[in-house]
Amino acid sequence: MSISDLFDSGFRKRNQDHFAAIVRVAMDDGIISEDEKEFLDRLARNLDISESTYKEILKDYKSHPINPPISYDHRLERLYDLARMVHVDHIKDDNERILLKKIAVGLGFTPENVEYIVDKALTVVSYGVGLDTFIDEMKNMNK
Repeated sequence: MSISDLFDSGFRKRNQDHFAAIVRVAMDDGIISEDEKEFLDRLARNLDISESTYKEILKDYKSHPINPPISYDHRLERLYDLARMVHVDHIKDDNERILLKKIAVGLGFTPENVEYIVDKALTVVSYGVGLDTFIDEMKNMNK
């Protein structure tokens, strides 16, 4: 096995775990609504989750632990990816924003600040900034 194979499998595993954690958050109320399903479908495509892995995760989402990123920068990276997807898809729907807030809490952001964090993330992403600028802006939001 080559180093690139190890990197690829580790990257895929991280994406699968990230996707499974989001499915788990979406299933918090016991069902996946049509809006949530559409969001998950787009996310699976963006994370390069295969159809078979997608079905497996939906069927047994509880077997995948939620491992929020330990570092704040990694949390912001995941939030950036999700906020970009929401922005690119021009999602204005309250249900999608609610799901994004749930996911942000699952990523480790505090429930007390999650609305502000999600709103700020969507605003910053709307300017078309890159990851580094996004992280800088998010870190400076309280200054």
